[in-house]
Amino acid sequence: MATAATLIFWMCVTVIFFAYAGFPLVLLCSSLFRNRQVEKKPITPSITLIVAAYNEERNIAQKLENALSLDYPAGALEIIVASDGSNDRTEEIVRERFGHRVKLLSLPRCGKIFALNQAIEHSMGEILTFSDANTIFHPQALKKLVMNFADAQVGGVCGNQVYLHRDDQEHTACGEKLYWDYDKWLKELQNRTGSIIAADGAIYAIRRELFRVPASSAITDDFAISTAVIEQGSRLVFEREALAFEELSAGAKQEFRRKVRIMNRGLRAVMLRRSLLNPFRFGIYSVTLLSHKILRRLIPFFLLVLFMVSIFLSVERANPYLWFAASQGVFYGWAALGYLLRNTILGTFKLFYIPAFYCLVNVAAAVAVMKLISGQKIELWEPQR
Repeated sequence: MATAATLIFWMCVTVIFFAYAGFPLVLLCSSLFRNRQVEKKPITPSITLIVAAYNEERNIAQKLENALSLDYPAGALEIIVASDGSNDRTEEIVRERFGHRVKLLSLPRCGKIFALNQAIEHSMGEILTFSDANTIFHPQALKKLVMNFADAQVGGVCGNQVYLHRDDQEHTACGEKLYWDYDKWLKELQNRTGSIIAADGAIYAIRRELFRVPASSAITDDFAISTAVIEQGSRLVFEREALAFEELSAGAKQEFRRKVRIMNRGLRAVMLRRSLLNPFRFGIYSVTLLSHKILRRLIPFFLLVLFMVSIFLSVERANPYLWFAASQGVFYGWAALGYLLRNTILGTFKLFYIPAFYCLVNVAAAVAVMKLISGQKIELWEPQR
């Protein structure tokens, strides 16, 4: 019994280590031997900027004013708002304040992917650019994005989402910002090896001819749309200088619900694009996708098993398993304390908010996986602002 428990213990340790350290190390080593540069040039192809909106009366005016003020030739920029059954003043604001300058599609409530597809059917741009209603672009963002399309191998480009501080946010939100800084570092490495895993919904663009309508509405749209580019043999790259700004979620509970939704839909999107998991066709990208989008979501289950096995082995064999069990218990207790202190001065310290955020993300991943296993689908979107 103890031998089997020991084997399970070290298997869990190996998987967790690979997810957090081994996979980035493999990516770093691969990038040293294969550095694929993107040939960028100043170009101004016709662009359609698509904003799918559901009850965005608080954000839509600022978003469209920002879009209309971007440093891009006005004659080459088309802006479409696809309202997915909004029942607030979103559509009224677009009609009254922006008139003929913005094309409004008033659609029934069918889901974001349906809204995006309708917008594309009514669009004319060579390059399709997608963004959220609460995201503000840097004036040069579109120019920086499309420079990458001068490279014929590039089919999609993801911009650089930057999180802004808000006065009412809980301190666990700082963990999200740290994670995104780490994620951007990974994207830089992925760029060198070929393609990044997927685009972020705040700011990304693809060539029009590479758009494929996702087969399901219960998936993450940005993942499904952007990875279709890779599936068709083109590159999906990251452009650090194409800046887009967005506020962090105010509270941990709000962020938790958002992550459960994104992870559940994201796992379904990976199932849709399962052909990308073939390393004989997609090489290091397949390893990256498996590690970052599947293995990471399963980590909470490995953590739970590791904790239980550590306790069992600490009784059977004492050290060093007693130390493992005790350290895990202390960490989870400390994370709970960090969560309780999220609205206090002490909660501003990394010592508290990093463990709290880490555990929040992993609990959200576990819930998302359980919902997936039970067959629960999240087809209609409710933006967590």
